[in-house]
Amino acid sequence: MFKQDLGIDLGTANTLIYTKDKGIILNEPSVIAVDTNTNTILGVGKEAKEMLGRAPGNIDVVRPLKDGVISDFVMTQTMLKEFIRKAMVKSSAWVQLRVVVGVPSGVTEVEKRAVDEVVRQMGAKDVYIMTEPMAAAIGSSLAVDDARGCMIADIGGGTSDIAVIALGGIVTSTSLRCAGDKMDEAIVAYVRKSYNLLIGDKTAEDIKKTIGCVEPSVLTEPDAVLEMEARGRDIITGLPKTVIIRAQDIMEALKEPVSLIMDAIKTTLEQTPPELSADIVNSGMMLAGGGALLKGMDRLIESQTGMRVNIAENALEAVAEGTGRSLQSIEKIKRYVYDEKKY
Repeated sequence: MFKQDLGIDLGTANTLIYTKDKGIILNEPSVIAVDTNTNTILGVGKEAKEMLGRAPGNIDVVRPLKDGVISDFVMTQTMLKEFIRKAMVKSSAWVQLRVVVGVPSGVTEVEKRAVDEVVRQMGAKDVYIMTEPMAAAIGSSLAVDDARGCMIADIGGGTSDIAVIALGGIVTSTSLRCAGDKMDEAIVAYVRKSYNLLIGDKTAEDIKKTIGCVEPSVLTEPDAVLEMEARGRDIITGLPKTVIIRAQDIMEALKEPVSLIMDAIKTTLEQTPPELSADIVNSGMMLAGGGALLKGMDRLIESQTGMRVNIAENALEAVAEGTGRSLQSIEKIKRYVYDEKKY
């Protein structure tokens, strides 16, 4: 039997798989397309995402994870099997899998069990469920085992997880089901209200990545992209229409979801013991996840909390890298992961 260690970041927006030898071996959108007439898989990952909002009635394009948890058990299992088949060279019949999966810190025992079951049914022998902020901290090279505290905010697609970590454990944490997806929804709603234009989630995501910002000083930078075209359907006439969207508009649209994330960061800081607060003042806070790359996010947190904020170099891959790196020491991993109940 070949032994294979895998770290999986089972994200709402993207699924990443990490191995010790090769690093990130798969980074694909968490989307699956199925033909409902023949029950065959038409695509997973990138090719399935291209079908979102474009598929005919007989093709079901599903995002099987919602707000960081499994909403469609069978589809998640099928999607994960396809991803592992894509990522691994050796036949899975001869491979003994040991897997660490990253989940949001606020998930329930039932939700953890669902993740555990999905991974075991793929043939994994040992499954460890690790919270995303802990995995992101390890992946961002923070000293999680030290007595000195460190703070991380992982703003993903479905959830934002903020945690203070010391001595290999999470001291205090806040998990919020408001992250990248809610930002996309806010952009869709704003464009509909302000321009009478109906756009899809994929267009909203493109707008967020291109001109999305949350802090006014970003707009004055010399290389700032201040406007872009958005295409969709006019609500009044029902005809296709193109409008110019400004970065100022998107900053207004993102105010509500971003303020919820800011409140969660402040709540976590309020619950932090004084000694650890003193450590965080010195070391600052680490930002990871796709939301960390939103223009001006670090400056906004700095201005509202007075803390120094660093963006992880591998912000998008931090959780996957953390789950994979943790497998290098099995003794340590037993401290890092949930071990309240054995399933």
